[in-house]
Amino acid sequence: MIMASNEATKKADPARGAARGPAAPTTARSAPAPRPAAKRVGPVEFLGQVRDEGRKVTWPTRKETTVTTIMVFLMVVVASIFFTVVDQALRWGVGMILGIAG
Repeated sequence: MIMASNEATKKADPARGAARGPAAPTTARSAPAPRPAAKRVGPVEFLGQVRDEGRKVTWPTRKETTVTTIMVFLMVVVASIFFTVVDQALRWGVGMILGIAG
């Protein structure tokens, strides 16, 4: 008796449920439901909504802004020094490899 391949057995075995693989029927996906149209508002109402949203924002204090600004400038200085050192080290290393170091 010749045994069927495992995949063929799976496809033909009614106890396993629906057939799998390329022989399985495919169902078409339905299109997503359309979004409802946005309510149109006039410029005055729009500016009122913007003002309301602006009131909900938690604005930083002057101290928080100052500390954050100082930290940004400090990180710029640290990054500049780091990249200058790395650039000089690479320049020196390439000079040594090429034999043009002074």
